[in-house]
Amino acid sequence: MGEQNANQRFVDEATSEPEHIARARAHALELGAAPISPAIGAQCAVIAAASQALNIVEIGTGAGVSGLWLLHGSPRATLTTIDKEPEHLGAARQAFAEARIPPARARFITGRAAEVLPRMNEASYDIVLVDADPDGVIEYVEHGLRLVRAGGTVLVPRVLAGGGVADPVRRDSVTTAYRSLIQETQASPAVIGALSITGEGLLQLTTVALS
Repeated sequence: MGEQNANQRFVDEATSEPEHIARARAHALELGAAPISPAIGAQCAVIAAASQALNIVEIGTGAGVSGLWLLHGSPRATLTTIDKEPEHLGAARQAFAEARIPPARARFITGRAAEVLPRMNEASYDIVLVDADPDGVIEYVEHGLRLVRAGGTVLVPRVLAGGGVADPVRRDSVTTAYRSLIQETQASPAVIGALSITGEGLLQLTTVALS
């Protein structure tokens, strides 16, 4: 086992997932919703806590796992989650109810993100998590950067595309989109970006005020 794989295994084993999120994960896997890993969830929770987030948008519900992690980090936040799959949203509602999340702290929107996001208020959110339709990731991140306030953060899990981004031979549309997103945002003066290789990868983009 290489050093990177050993580190990854240690992180996975060391990450403790709250019981209510573990239950939501099991249900998500039954639905084929592919939830974010516990390691990435924990990172999202830390970012939510550190930023004292009060208003969060989630693009891609994943049956509630990522939303529960975000609210775990920021218990006073209100989450708006968007998904085109009613079954996934229904599972998230159930998971939130079982976790005793007050109904006023979660808003569930059924629809395609490309149609919902343009109608949302800009500079009104602390965090936007983008975890839906990899082919549209660049468009969703652009919307996310418009929606977050100055100093707000856009989070993009799965950004390493299962190792494909690091493989120069891979040229499929999803890998190319993630690779372009990373390269463009790292070079942008409008954001401070960091790329974590934990789990499936997490791109973190915090906006800065331009003078």
